[in-house]
Amino acid sequence: MILRLAPALIVTLLVGPILAGLAMAILPAFGYLPALGGNAFSLAPWRQLFAQPGLWRSVAISLASGLVTTAVSLVVVLLFQAAATGSRLDHWIRRLVSPLLSIPHAAAAFGLAFLIAPSGLMARLVSPGLTGWERPPDLLIVQDPWGLSLMAGLIIKEIPFLLLMSLAALPQLDPQRRVAIARSLGYRPTIAWLKVVAPVLYPLIRLPVYAVIAYATSVVDVALILGPTLPPTLSVSILTWFNDPDLSRRFMASAGAVLQLGVTASALATWWCLERLVARLGRGWINRGGRQSGEQPLRLVGKGLILFAALTAFVGIGSLALNSVAGFWRFPDALPQGFTAAHWLRAVPALSRPVTSTAIIAAASTLIAVVLTLAALENEQRTGHPPAQGRLLSALGLLYLPLIVPQIAFLFGLVVVMESLGTRPQHGLVIFGHLLFVLPYVFLSLSEAYRRFDPRWSRLALTLGASRNATFWRVRLPMLTAPLLTAMAVGLAVSIGQYLPTQLLGAGRVSTVTTEAVALAAGGNRRVIGVWALVQACLPLVGFTIAIGLPRLIWSQRRGMRGVP
Repeated sequence: MILRLAPALIVTLLVGPILAGLAMAILPAFGYLPALGGNAFSLAPWRQLFAQPGLWRSVAISLASGLVTTAVSLVVVLLFQAAATGSRLDHWIRRLVSPLLSIPHAAAAFGLAFLIAPSGLMARLVSPGLTGWERPPDLLIVQDPWGLSLMAGLIIKEIPFLLLMSLAALPQLDPQRRVAIARSLGYRPTIAWLKVVAPVLYPLIRLPVYAVIAYATSVVDVALILGPTLPPTLSVSILTWFNDPDLSRRFMASAGAVLQLGVTASALATWWCLERLVARLGRGWINRGGRQSGEQPLRLVGKGLILFAALTAFVGIGSLALNSVAGFWRFPDALPQGFTAAHWLRAVPALSRPVTSTAIIAAASTLIAVVLTLAALENEQRTGHPPAQGRLLSALGLLYLPLIVPQIAFLFGLVVVMESLGTRPQHGLVIFGHLLFVLPYVFLSLSEAYRRFDPRWSRLALTLGASRNATFWRVRLPMLTAPLLTAMAVGLAVSIGQYLPTQLLGAGRVSTVTTEAVALAAGGNRRVIGVWALVQACLPLVGFTIAIGLPRLIWSQRRGMRGVP
């Protein structure tokens, strides 16, 4: 009975809060919110919104951020796979995907800021020898008015996500056979991959691409760290209006949330039109042949860009670590004059409560997501209905719904719903908010391995007299230990990186490492920021370390088990 209810429960959890949140964001946007004195519909919130200075520049930056970030990230991923599939670099990058994906967006943003700031590590390494700078240059690099640093920070984080989604989809296409056939017709490897694999791969990763567009157009934490300030991005402005002591500005915040939904929808519509244009141009490019032209530049660019992105991410984290233990460090010295643990010793007392809250929220939301996912997948196996036969969860778009709908658009309304129900901000409410985003990632991470599990193991256990429940607990689950732990690690990483659900549903009363680290962005103390951002970056790595090491320890005396997907 419980197994049969699991798919419907997942759909309800994913769809219900989003629809309720959107409804309660739309009503105040048109002046109706009796709790704040809005007893009649009105266009006053929209007039107030459109009167805000710099609004359309905020909209333009948000729109451009979504499109540019997605386009660059997708091109880098496709060129890398075309240029390096099967090479040592390919195997090396595949091993780095999980660590790169586990770095929270805010930590990656802080790392990039410490690298590219006028007094950052990059400027120090080339000064004064190459630049002549004895003092930090008067350049607005971080939080530049065009949002370029914001887009760079997002690109660094979205490349691993799209690469992981691509690697998960590729086995369905048998790319080696496709490339081999193209090679037999005289095509070079990189050109062959782009012409015969990329066109059939993209439809399989379209929804993840749309999720990247939605996230990049409405991101808050990265925009607070790297985005422009005068004016800020639309999502940051909405959060500012929502937190304003003047409660009447919540009507304008609701109108802004609806506008953000329109901006994201416009970005998705623009991308859909670009898809049609690229498909038409691509067919002409494929039909023209060109078996070898451009092979070498494409290969160099494909390998170089992915290496640059990976190294930037890791060097950025290294910069956080360096700043967290730096003593006196004057410009343009490449390294501090001394190192100290004083920053850590001062931060440790303040770290304990946020770290505990982060661990509780991440563990609870991930555990609930894993239980629901296992129940739904096991029910799918027992009923014998593959995901393509119209089951509730076969509509993969439902899993991506919390990722495609902008967080700021429905979380604001969800807060209004919870306030109307008399629910007080507490850990339970924040866990529920995190579950909306953890559940899709856990399901997507575990579903492929679960569905590919060899059914003969279960049949063998059943023929030996084991019940279906015993087969699940004693055969299927132990043999799927590695992918299960990996899915849990992904869920923990997603939860640890959540800023907006914690900030809104917790009403500022539930502090996590992420909310505290982002709050420090307004200050100028790089040492303290380095400590908090490094702790935030390291917490997800604990989960991935356990996910990788525990199966090897458990099956160290059973080598045959290592081959189980």
